[in-house]
Amino acid sequence: MWLHKNKLQVTSCRKEELRCLKRSDLIETLAKNLPTQSVRFGCQIVAVESDPITSFPVLYTNDGATIKAKVLIGCDGSNSVVAKSLGLQAPKVFPISAVRGFTSYSDGHSFDSHFIRLRGDGVLLGRLPVDEKLVYWFVGRLSPSQDSDVRKVPELIKEFTLETIREFPPEIIEMVKHCDSSSLSLTHIWYRAPWHLLFANFWQGTMTVAGDAMHVMGPFLGQGGSAGLEDAIVLARCLSQEMPMGPEGAISDRELCRRIGRAMSKYVNERRLRVMRLSAQSYLTGSVVVASSWVKKLVCLAILVVFLGGGLLSHTNYDCGSL
Repeated sequence: MWLHKNKLQVTSCRKEELRCLKRSDLIETLAKNLPTQSVRFGCQIVAVESDPITSFPVLYTNDGATIKAKVLIGCDGSNSVVAKSLGLQAPKVFPISAVRGFTSYSDGHSFDSHFIRLRGDGVLLGRLPVDEKLVYWFVGRLSPSQDSDVRKVPELIKEFTLETIREFPPEIIEMVKHCDSSSLSLTHIWYRAPWHLLFANFWQGTMTVAGDAMHVMGPFLGQGGSAGLEDAIVLARCLSQEMPMGPEGAISDRELCRRIGRAMSKYVNERRLRVMRLSAQSYLTGSVVVASSWVKKLVCLAILVVFLGGGLLSHTNYDCGSL
């Protein structure tokens, strides 16, 4: 549901499914299905290089450890050390700040399953239920200079947000006022330029990237996390297809390196077009929001029409295949 100046536009999801998850729940669920001690907490990669003899990656961490790996998949976010080692250009920032938070209704809410977006003067608010009691919401606006002063203090973020939405309906103001302060975050919106994805070198040897490290994009489509899961499935499938162990058993490091490289090449070729389309659509949508010139807005909208030829949610009609 899109509401602007008392005009309501409703889009049915039809066969598509719109579901909101807490990121922490998703990560914990995935982590619980890993073998014990698979995850090393409090560890950050600070540098990566190739072993001069085997060509396999060598990692250096912030706690002084040196780790030799056969395969390195950089999932280290928008400020990825692995992406930098591959020579990818640094992400850019939209002149937009976003506040995100959760509000819990002890007696339940009456919002059904609607994802509603309300637009004010230079402000966009979205609300989407997680379950019958918990609601996720966000507020986006052009970045003011005082952002950096409040982003680390939850109560200041709440005050800043309430001031931003003071002209919004009372139920929206109450939702923000009674939110879980510990869930609040205030961040800038980062993106990797779509034209950089066209020829970017996403793999080298036995090293590649996935998720935001590969294709960080604005949240305007709500597809960043989904695209990361698609990456994981495609990469796992490509690796498994190239790594069948025959009756001869172990293979040499040279043969292993060759097989992994071939799998990563297939992975990148399969993902490049998909992430380019998502990134371009997200970039254009964000540009419509921030553009001060009506000419630029119209140009971006015209290009978006091409992307949206299959409908507003056509980008969700995508099947990355199975493992």
